[in-house]
Amino acid sequence: MRKKIVAGNWKMNLDYAEGISLFSEIVNMVRDEKKGDQLAIICAPFIHLNSLSKLGGEIVKIGAQNAHQNDSGAYTGEISAKMIKSVGCEYVIIGHSERRQYFAESDELLAQKTVKVLENNLVPIFCIGETLAERNDNTYFEVLKSQLEKGVFGLSETDFSKIVIAYEPVWAIGTGLTASSEQAQEVHAFIRKEIAAKYGEAVAEEVTILYGGSCNPKNAAELFAQNDIDGGLIGGASLKSRDFVDIVKAFNS
Repeated sequence: MRKKIVAGNWKMNLDYAEGISLFSEIVNMVRDEKKGDQLAIICAPFIHLNSLSKLGGEIVKIGAQNAHQNDSGAYTGEISAKMIKSVGCEYVIIGHSERRQYFAESDELLAQKTVKVLENNLVPIFCIGETLAERNDNTYFEVLKSQLEKGVFGLSETDFSKIVIAYEPVWAIGTGLTASSEQAQEVHAFIRKEIAAKYGEAVAEEVTILYGGSCNPKNAAELFAQNDIDGGLIGGASLKSRDFVDIVKAFNS
């Protein structure tokens, strides 16, 4: 059975007190309202991680938004996977489109980060996605295939089976645009097909693939009902406790 996951990505939002307050609300609501075996995860800024893991990390899992590709060293301002693991995190987002765009993170660098995250017994949420130009010129399948091949297809079958893939159409992040459920399903099915070609049907059927493009309480149930969509990577809606928990509950709709 593939894991059903709703992962919130707070990005660079919320000071310490605001983060504690929001997470406490989410934990209480998830505890009281969630039915089913879906996982709720919050990927928060580094300043929050230690405290959040102690406030309810057994109910809402904790993730980081990035990790460095080395264990330690003279990398001022960076955080290693070992450090992230030490404060109770279980997940790390790798390769978000904003990291690729604003920090010029290449597929080769992301492959290194993925390996390091796995070495520290953390689960990478590995992001892939196309821009609006790539969608419009119909090269998006080639783009996605290349991101998979260069980013994670170098992993052994055992390691690949531990990761989560997140498809995030760059043109639908923070724009209010959303891929239709049919568009999203088409891409998720393509991703699963490519995984099957590389690692076999059994592995492909077990890998969780999330949709990450302006998912909200109104469209979550329809998206999650698609055969190959196993949950969502949630941006803006994860900053509102009611919206985020309603998305978590969309699996029960």
